[in-house]
Amino acid sequence: MLTIDPKETPIPQLHQYLLGAVGPRPICFASTIDAQGNHNLAPFSFFNVFSAKPPIAIFSPNLSGKTGKAKDTHLNIKEVPECVINIVNYNMVHQMSLASSPYEKGVNEFTKAGFTPIASDLVKPMRVKESPVQLECKVFELKEIGNCNLVMCEIVKIHIDESVLNAHGLIDQQKIDLVARMGGNWYCRAHGDALFEIEKPITTIGVGVDAIPASIRNSTVLTGNNLGQLGNLEVLPTKEEVDAYNKTLTHKFSNDTEKHQYAKTLLEVNNVKDAWCVLMS
Repeated sequence: MLTIDPKETPIPQLHQYLLGAVGPRPICFASTIDAQGNHNLAPFSFFNVFSAKPPIAIFSPNLSGKTGKAKDTHLNIKEVPECVINIVNYNMVHQMSLASSPYEKGVNEFTKAGFTPIASDLVKPMRVKESPVQLECKVFELKEIGNCNLVMCEIVKIHIDESVLNAHGLIDQQKIDLVARMGGNWYCRAHGDALFEIEKPITTIGVGVDAIPASIRNSTVLTGNNLGQLGNLEVLPTKEEVDAYNKTLTHKFSNDTEKHQYAKTLLEVNNVKDAWCVLMS
């Protein structure tokens, strides 16, 4: 295994290791304005939300790795501590990338990238009409640490395109078609088969992998993910349930490998209880 000491690694190389390892990263497409009224639009992938009460978002317009200079977004926020975080989906990703070009301060990236500016309700920076979700933000702290600049924002108003909502009025992850940043030139599209669900054990307590018999836990067929699925079940099937399930099977297993392979197919469709019945038979 390659082991790296950040203090002994050139910054550009360390930067690439970090970006290649930590991803996909959501994209903060930030619109800002300076004291003279010049608009700026730029994407940043050091970004996330950190709270709902109050609604907090943080992103980092770091100093340029090539010139060491501050980004226009950083300078603008020092003059006008407000921004709009425009969420990026697949339909606008190439225009967003164009807006990341190092244009001179004062150049309007809305115009350069072909985006439509629309007025915000509570802050001075404009929103991107093409963005499916726009977060109006007030900056309550700008923390400068070396080359890192943490912009801490309170979200004061949210705008959501109704076309990305589901029947319950919530954002449909298939409809919104988000993109995220990876290392190098790579992006990731959160759509279609790339999306999958895992039921979160917020109110449930699974039996745990340590409760799985060693003969199953040390299987050469079942993966770590499979064991995680098995360990997430709250209560193991009873002997009666196992016997009842076995009566429905049309074939018998000649060895543990066959049994584990069949259980694996059940786990692939999230049929955890039946997989347990097979393994306990």
